[in-house]
Amino acid sequence: MEALLHEFARCVALVIEGIAIVIIAAGSAKALLDFGRITVATRRGQVEKRVISLEYAHWLVAGLTFQLAADVVSTSFAPSWNELGRLAAVAAIRTFLSYFLDHEMEATQRLQQSA
Repeated sequence: MEALLHEFARCVALVIEGIAIVIIAAGSAKALLDFGRITVATRRGQVEKRVISLEYAHWLVAGLTFQLAADVVSTSFAPSWNELGRLAAVAAIRTFLSYFLDHEMEATQRLQQSA
């Protein structure tokens, strides 16, 4: 029974990691297209480029959130120190990005309102 539960957790973690990859790939493609559109179509200011960068950061945070969920599932059963270290690193990176992303969004909104 325990082996079956371990195998199920491994499959769930693999699916969640796949979702994280899809989210990051989709966000990267969208950011690349948006940057290309702005660069080629018009001569817009830094505010629009900053908005695209922040939207891209949201995609990355979403991907990291799914990666964190996959790591939590993976480390559910007798985690090694290496696995716990990886989990802590992903959690710290996600927290760091979210914190500074919130501050950047507020600054960008102020720039948009003043422009």
